[in-house]
Amino acid sequence: MKLLSVREIPVEGARVLIRADLNVPVSEEREIEDDHRIKQFLPTLKFVLEKNGKAVVMSHFGRPGGEPNSAFSLDVVGKRLSELLGKEVFFCEEILSKETVERTKALNPGEVILLENLRFYKGETNNDPEFAKALSELGDVYINDAFAVSHRSHASVVGVPAYFSKEKRGIGLLMEKELEYYEKSLIKPKRPLCVILGGKKVSTKLQALLSLSDKADKIIIGGAMANTFLAAQGLQMGTSFYEPQLIPTVLDLIGKIARREKKLYLPVDLIVAPSIKSKGLGRAVPTLEVPADTAAFDIGPATAILYKEAVQNAETIVWNGPMGVFEAEDFAKGTLELTEALAASHALVTAGGGDTVSAINKMKLAHKFDYISTGGGAFLHLLEGKTLPAIEALK
Repeated sequence: MKLLSVREIPVEGARVLIRADLNVPVSEEREIEDDHRIKQFLPTLKFVLEKNGKAVVMSHFGRPGGEPNSAFSLDVVGKRLSELLGKEVFFCEEILSKETVERTKALNPGEVILLENLRFYKGETNNDPEFAKALSELGDVYINDAFAVSHRSHASVVGVPAYFSKEKRGIGLLMEKELEYYEKSLIKPKRPLCVILGGKKVSTKLQALLSLSDKADKIIIGGAMANTFLAAQGLQMGTSFYEPQLIPTVLDLIGKIARREKKLYLPVDLIVAPSIKSKGLGRAVPTLEVPADTAAFDIGPATAILYKEAVQNAETIVWNGPMGVFEAEDFAKGTLELTEALAASHALVTAGGGDTVSAINKMKLAHKFDYISTGGGAFLHLLEGKTLPAIEALK
């Protein structure tokens, strides 16, 4: 079943209950440090308001543990949303009351209410049907625009849609864009499809690796997870982090990729140092010659060249995970060079995952990518070939 977009649902005069993701980082002084997620929600909100809908916005904010905590109040987000929107955003501290229902009904077309943090209530993360029903009474139409939490079976994501008829529930513009690029990248990709996976642990990306070994034409491995692949081939990794318990699994995976005539790329050299804090002591060594008293923290220059050549003829590229400890200047070059190569690529390039997005933003190259996913866990969920509970709930 095709999901309805907010564009296809009549919202004029209706209370539109929108699940957004406004979980932005704040300082100890409760100053918003990055309002990117609020800005990404604006197109959906503005669309509803321009169509004379009445917006009732709900979101989570941090992890308050199922009870009210002023440090996790969404009031600070409401103020920033009001500034960006250029109009008043009413803030509702109490979600579960008749007064709140009446407040939503009293809204004029084009007005906005932001509800307090959903996670002040245990019913949100427990997907309590009573809590979901209470939330549903705050809207006539339900729109999910929170891709980043779509892999979670929470009340506002999977419980609430059940209380709306199929023609009165759908997705927002941000969610629509996420799913559009997912389809272009992994469901109906132009080939060759090249997938780049990095980060620390094979264990956190294992399901993605298994799923993508079917779909991708080329698989590039970087970050500390590459160490487990190299150790599986009998290489000595010094004091580098790797997961010895996964070596049999990795060997099976390498064989599976080879049998399917896919191309697997692993590092041929690494940047090693005595420790992560060893400033200025990093040096490139071939993967066959990692000294016993050093650890690998980045891909080496020959590997960077190899990987840049590997992506050149790709038509579709999906990237999740950095090539090294890019937060440390000495070990950032591999990720930097890959980011620059992807930014210059003619292919459709989609990137996702918290560290990946941080690396791209650090290089100030986000505008060069076709799409950067807003969801870390949800993006990985799709890479694993899994369905998203939020999407299933809307069908």
